[in-house]
Amino acid sequence: MKSKSNKKVLIRVAALVFMMSFILISVSIYTDKDQLKDGKIVRHIFTQKVEQHRPLIHKYAEEHKVEEHVDVLLAMMMQESGGRGSDPMQSSESLCGSVGCIEDPEESIEQGVSYFAKNLQIANGDVELAVQAYNFGTGFVQYVDEQDKSFNQAVTIQFSQEMYEKAEDKSLYTCLREEAKEYDACYGDIYYARDVMKYKNEFAIKE
Repeated sequence: MKSKSNKKVLIRVAALVFMMSFILISVSIYTDKDQLKDGKIVRHIFTQKVEQHRPLIHKYAEEHKVEEHVDVLLAMMMQESGGRGSDPMQSSESLCGSVGCIEDPEESIEQGVSYFAKNLQIANGDVELAVQAYNFGTGFVQYVDEQDKSFNQAVTIQFSQEMYEKAEDKSLYTCLREEAKEYDACYGDIYYARDVMKYKNEFAIKE
């Protein structure tokens, strides 16, 4: 009787050790982008090239007091470049008014985060409006305010149409989206904020 009792205890201990080992292994394979959602491990769909810039994004986000928007900034990088190149935030235009003046990824990130933070402040904390202004320029925030409207797709298209119509050289703008061609809204990307927020909010569930 005593030996049977000891066997049961040993089996229980072994089972407990196995479970604890499994939990520790599961936790150890988490990356900083893994989270729990509805009891499942979920992962942002940012690429490795984007994720490698997370520490720098976090560093400058803290400096500019927008650290709660690190994932938004990473999503913007996904949309801009997929984390590739020497200007992964495509922030040259916001710094010097032309493409290609930034040739260092850290400078690109510092400028990109700074420009987003500036737009967010002007937009009174409206994240989607600040994201779209990253693509359109700070003038878009002022335009939405002057129209006495909140950020929405209609005002985004309207702004693009007006800016495209005013452009002296329309060849500078390329309508990459069929919808933009249909609207004759070829200034910037009218769906920039929508797609950035999709990257930010979408998760890939690891079964």
